[in-house]
Amino acid sequence: MNPAPNLILVGPMGAGKTSIGRRMAERFGLEFGDVDQAVIERCGATIATIFEHVGEAGFREREKAALAQLLDGQGRLVSTGGGAVLDCDNRRLMQRHGFVVYLRVGVDSQLKRLGRDRARPLLQRGDREQVLRDLAAIREPLYAEVADLMLDTDGLSPGTATSTLAHLLSIHWQRSECAA
Repeated sequence: MNPAPNLILVGPMGAGKTSIGRRMAERFGLEFGDVDQAVIERCGATIATIFEHVGEAGFREREKAALAQLLDGQGRLVSTGGGAVLDCDNRRLMQRHGFVVYLRVGVDSQLKRLGRDRARPLLQRGDREQVLRDLAAIREPLYAEVADLMLDTDGLSPGTATSTLAHLLSIHWQRSECAA
């Protein structure tokens, strides 16, 4: 049992962090926050536009600030962007302020789920499958490092994944009233 004031979802794009996150927040009575959406709202621009104007490094700075703001409190479910784990300060912040769930998904499932998605800047270069494999090679160890719990979402609908995760959390997570 790992008591924590917030629930945090990490994992690659297409793992279900937002769709499962919204359902989990409702189920557990938590305020839902999506880091990517927070960046969009703060900047008044899409992620693609942010990447275009300030590059990935500029986006990551904005992502870091949005994550810190969302985790400044308790009783929240925070859905992170797939690359939030790249920053060691972000990983420490997540571990300090929440119970972290790694939603794992294979590249084949990602390709199916993201097939029509044209909004993700990192998928706009070359072979999508190779891009996803390259991202996984770098990020999977970081997701595993920060995670308190892992759920493989391959082949699961958002509803089934939510039910499964709720059951696992009832065993492994105790909501606390202050940061651990």
